[in-house]
Amino acid sequence: MIDVTQGSSPLVLGLPHTGTEVPAEVAKDLNERGLGLADTDWHIHDLYADLVEGVTTVRTPIHRYVIDVNRDPAGHSLYPGQNTTTLVPLTDFDGNSIWSREPEAAEISRRRDAYHAPYHAALTAEMERVAAIHGFAILYDCHSIRSEIPFLFEGRLPDFNVGTNMGTTCAPGIEALVVDSCQQATGYSAVLNGRFKGGWTTRHYGRPAQGWHAIQMELAQATYCDETPPWRYDPARSDRLRAHLSRLLADLTQWRPA
Repeated sequence: MIDVTQGSSPLVLGLPHTGTEVPAEVAKDLNERGLGLADTDWHIHDLYADLVEGVTTVRTPIHRYVIDVNRDPAGHSLYPGQNTTTLVPLTDFDGNSIWSREPEAAEISRRRDAYHAPYHAALTAEMERVAAIHGFAILYDCHSIRSEIPFLFEGRLPDFNVGTNMGTTCAPGIEALVVDSCQQATGYSAVLNGRFKGGWTTRHYGRPAQGWHAIQMELAQATYCDETPPWRYDPARSDRLRAHLSRLLADLTQWRPA
């Protein structure tokens, strides 16, 4: 169920939102808008594929509308007071309902056990394995989103949105390495801890004092694909972006604690 590729470097890539699988018993309760799966992190697993040797990847094939593995399993909001989506989203990113029949509490609990827990069991196991080899591990959580979504944020999103929950989820050197790399990438814009400060995964696994470092990268989808159906993957844009991401990930694999 969970796709894991084991590498030998300190770097682990989390891929929580690239899956498009929706079990039949869930799909029957989605409305037409929900079945469109618009809020997928389209093509992210392809964008990051084979960029650098030795990287571990952990990916769930299940779509976030089934359950969002980047949300607190207890259901607490990451951004109190702001529009966001829940553990099992009831709306899409534009605030529109995605269900013809919303899931009840028992069904949400079943999905948490069936899909959320196995993803994090696999991610935890890989962080532990990597940390046992190197004495530390770096989780780089891979995300993307449409660059303009008025329901979630004003204006246009920068190209690179780096989240460390205000510097609490990783060593300062990791944060600086990622931010500097993004700011030096010609033709791109970048922000640190803007609208996206790191999801539940980043905050949960980011334990720098224990040698577990976590950082989230939320890419604007316009940097590599079309932001409307059928979400076309653009080779020219993606190749240019992959060249930058390759350098960034290579530098992360070489990072060592001071």
